[in-house]
Amino acid sequence: MTALAVEQVWKYYGDFPALRGISFEARQGACVALLGRNGAGKTTLLRILAGLSKPSKGAVRVLGRDCLAAEVRRTTGLLGHGIGIYDELSAYENLRLFAALYGLPDAHRAAMEWLERTGLERVRDGLVREFSRGMRQRLAVARAFLHKPSLLLLDEPFTALDDRAIALLQGLLRESLASGATIIMSTHQLREALELATHVALIVKGRLAHAGERTAEMLDDPGYLYRTYGES
Repeated sequence: MTALAVEQVWKYYGDFPALRGISFEARQGACVALLGRNGAGKTTLLRILAGLSKPSKGAVRVLGRDCLAAEVRRTTGLLGHGIGIYDELSAYENLRLFAALYGLPDAHRAAMEWLERTGLERVRDGLVREFSRGMRQRLAVARAFLHKPSLLLLDEPFTALDDRAIALLQGLLRESLASGATIIMSTHQLREALELATHVALIVKGRLAHAGERTAEMLDDPGYLYRTYGES
């Protein structure tokens, strides 16, 4: 079953086309590594997939529905540069708030479960503005996963995580894939991304240069993809 369909998506900023006719599909249970140099358009595309920005042309459908539909947004998890947590609330208050917004039947239980799973239970009452960058990122991971999303959109998810937290995130991603979730993951950390990926999509200067299954050759030599399909 096609979980995500990106159909001829263009995005203009003024006269500049940041995305140029991007089209690809991801089946349910796939993990797509979204690759490209800085400024290639990866974050712009992820913001469109998340419903945070509208394409200038084209469409994005999740299980046949427009990505802006309320039911789609309730089943999407986003982990991005903005992190999306509130500095003036505690870790617990953040997760309880998001659990309630997602309509989970027991917001307290969900918050406590994810504080424990991300190793933040001891600082549950600490204000987020006092957290280190790594602690904030772990809390953002908890927020992205606590409602068990069927579509996960990740923008540089391994940034600021130590080795233990990277292993935790990789485990959560594998667990989500095993449950049938679909993952679109943009990252510069090719080794971590390609170990999880079933497919890759390479964006070069706003265009889709390559899309297809992740091969053993790519895993053995992460630079192969850029040398073969990337910028000159």
